Amino acid sequence: MAQLIEDYALIGNNATAALVGRDGSIDWLAFPRFDSPSCFASLLGSALNGRWIIGPKHERLSAKRRYLPGTLVLETEFTTDEGVVTLTDCMDRRGQHQDVIRIVRGVRGRVSMVMDLVIRYEYGTVVPWVYRNAAGQWQAIAGPDRIILDTPVEMYGEEMRTRAEFQVGEGEEVPFVLTWSHSYENLPAPLDAAATLNNVTRSWEKWSSKHTPEGPYCETVLRSLITLKALTHHRTGGIVAAATTSLPESIGGVRNWDYRFCWLRDSTFTLLALMDTGFMDEAKAWRDWLIRAVAGSPDQMQIMYGIAGERRLTEFELPDLPGYEGSSPIRIGNAASEQLQLDVYGEVLDAFYQARCHGMEKLEAAWNLQRSLVTHLEKIWFKPDDGIWEIRGPRRHFVHSKVMAWVCVDRAVRTVQEFGEEGPLERWIRLRADIHQEICRFGFSQELNSFVQYYGSKELDASLLLLPVVGFLPADDPRIRGTVAAIEKSLMHDGFVARYNTHTSVDGLPGDEGVFLACSFWLVDNYVLQGRMDDARALFERLLSVCNDVGLLSEEYDSKEHRQLGNFPQAFSHLALVISAYNLTGHKEKKPAHRRGATARKAAPQHSIAQ
Repeated sequence: MAQLIEDYALIGNNATAALVGRDGSIDWLAFPRFDSPSCFASLLGSALNGRWIIGPKHERLSAKRRYLPGTLVLETEFTTDEGVVTLTDCMDRRGQHQDVIRIVRGVRGRVSMVMDLVIRYEYGTVVPWVYRNAAGQWQAIAGPDRIILDTPVEMYGEEMRTRAEFQVGEGEEVPFVLTWSHSYENLPAPLDAAATLNNVTRSWEKWSSKHTPEGPYCETVLRSLITLKALTHHRTGGIVAAATTSLPESIGGVRNWDYRFCWLRDSTFTLLALMDTGFMDEAKAWRDWLIRAVAGSPDQMQIMYGIAGERRLTEFELPDLPGYEGSSPIRIGNAASEQLQLDVYGEVLDAFYQARCHGMEKLEAAWNLQRSLVTHLEKIWFKPDDGIWEIRGPRRHFVHSKVMAWVCVDRAVRTVQEFGEEGPLERWIRLRADIHQEICRFGFSQELNSFVQYYGSKELDASLLLLPVVGFLPADDPRIRGTVAAIEKSLMHDGFVARYNTHTSVDGLPGDEGVFLACSFWLVDNYVLQGRMDDARALFERLLSVCNDVGLLSEEYDSKEHRQLGNFPQAFSHLALVISAYNLTGHKEKKPAHRRGATARKAAPQHSIAQ
């Protein structure tokens, strides 16, 4: 039976990542990038689709785990009738070579251990040729991929897998080093597992030291930041939305998507989370990735890109994998990359604006790019689109999309006024007012006393919680208060916020889904803006209780079954956590939760808010 999603922990090397179960099994790993075909895919199938388990041979009395403080080094402690052992896991990289380090240490007694390695390339479908090389290492080759396992433990082949049984006594260590490389390259040099573990630990500790602890949530925030760093590619600066594909939004359902790509929508959230917590190098790398990815004709801008800015993310299905707890289809690639989503124009302009406000150096190419995006948006903002939730149905005039079009123009106006850039200021000011007035006229329901999902609709949408956050209207505006109240009444389930009502939604997909965790953090931000601090803290701490034992969050949560859902760990959830924690700990005084325009420079007044 598959482990629960929250039973997994993440290890990685800033090129790819693995999920390690509570039982010591690595059930998901792709080489050499996050979005590469996996060699361990039992997460979406069975052990025969690839895994690597190291654990006690006999029944475990308990299994406790933790990350070493300030690191992505995972330590799992197994207690059995024979004694206690720890399994320490981490990842490293050496040029084109990538390593998984696993060290078993005896703590008490003498414990019998087993290892079972099943390598299946191409998402669990390709059985490699396995043999012992001249150096005594086990080598698995298929096509361009080669994996080498190096350990002093005696291993044997059985039923198309590699196995070992061994014992560990108190004070003893048994290392395992799994190394991936291209099959056509020279063999990588042997690795000292203990020395590599120490180097990886020190490297993470050095990185984490840039975070200055502050407030009651500092450790939780740091764990989220480490997770975001782990989802960042070391060469491109791109941050993937999650380490996995096709973990379901409802068990047994069809809402299973590939999240191993970089969404423009995350741009402002990412920059703010990194800049506010002291990680300016990472923020700059993300800003630079954004410029490269979006570069080109503005009418060809996509909502998401590959890790290096690739545009072709063709979606297809894998019929050979049954899916997590039978949830199929398994999708590779993402067809939503071809959608029209107007909100990304606002996110991109806001990201560049926030970077300038936080003192990031000016790039001439960045402003030229922004001007071209605003010019293109002038021609399309009035069109229906696919919306923030990438609904695979008819296009609508989604209110959140229109608001973010307003944000795009507003940030362009602010950039001219506050930073002296050149642009058609008066035309943009008029456009900003026109968009605002249309939204207030067609996107607000007097009957519901709330903004709605799309023009003419009677449905609500959690993305409406972002209206005061981006500064579209003040948090104390009656229309915003009415919207928050309506969402509390209609979209809250067991204290959490759903994206929208899937039973009456326009997405055309069957089934339900869990509550979307980022949306609940947005409600926290609204409570802060409205001065409802007790409500804000209560909801925030309820959200923290959903984190698993090592502080990780997926995309969604099933409040009935009390389990996490969706791809894991989810960058958007952790970004929202960091920002809400920042807002809760007194860094601002009733300004938009992302402090849009709240900088050392005095923000220019907004033009003629429609009433």
